[in-house]
Amino acid sequence: MTSFTIVADITREVGGERVAVTSLVGPDGDSHAFEPAPAHARKITEADLVVRNGLGFEGWMDRLLDVAGGSARVVTASRGVDAIDAGDHAHDHHHDDGHSHGDTDPHAWLDVARARTYVRNIRDGLKAVDPDHAETYAERADAYLDVLEALDDQIRETLAAVPRERRRILTSHAAFGYFEDAYGIEFLSPRGLSTEAEPSAAEVAELVREARAHRVAALLPDNLTDARLLHRIAEESDMTVGPTLYSDALSPEDGPAPTYTRMMEHNAGVIAEALEADP
Repeated sequence: MTSFTIVADITREVGGERVAVTSLVGPDGDSHAFEPAPAHARKITEADLVVRNGLGFEGWMDRLLDVAGGSARVVTASRGVDAIDAGDHAHDHHHDDGHSHGDTDPHAWLDVARARTYVRNIRDGLKAVDPDHAETYAERADAYLDVLEALDDQIRETLAAVPRERRRILTSHAAFGYFEDAYGIEFLSPRGLSTEAEPSAAEVAELVREARAHRVAALLPDNLTDARLLHRIAEESDMTVGPTLYSDALSPEDGPAPTYTRMMEHNAGVIAEALEADP
């Protein structure tokens, strides 16, 4: 049992045919807004292994584990990762959309090098609950680590041609601090972004001024957040809203980001195309 789709996919890659993986939060699902039900607690009791992200991402997980009880081993995939303080990328976190995680940014998977730590932690968890097949998990993890190392190089190559003066994006969810830290693309997120309310004219005007002041080169929504505000900003600033980025959840199988590696490839490609376009 995993908390959300990204750690579910990494677990499948490491476990292969030896594991049956279920994600509590599904494709395009918002882990921030997830509310566990009794059925989820029952699923936890049936699991041999529970994999969560940690770093405050799943605020509901400890309560769910307490209610469920059971004997499942719990793996925190981000354990040992070089975490970023939210304040290190303050421009990512000055909105109030109910997605606060305290002082630590939990979205460490958005740096592929840090995601390799996830692989090692999940490998060790699988080996602990199924020691008879420890060698299989070790071999699969090594192979996947090689894939991720190549992916990290590919993303850097994809973004290398983006001019330094155009490496600034306004997006609708403050999730990309680790991507910024790893790949040198600056992300800003609007203040007061809400999935519930239409922004006022004054709020839009302020955000247009902010986008111009920071010389934002692209407006890119993410797959979990209402993009209305970005469209209003685009109308007022003679910009266009680009394709969707994926942050906290994979797409369904028929979407552009059904696996972790394809999600990161998709994001890098969208960002490179958006920033290389003529202003």
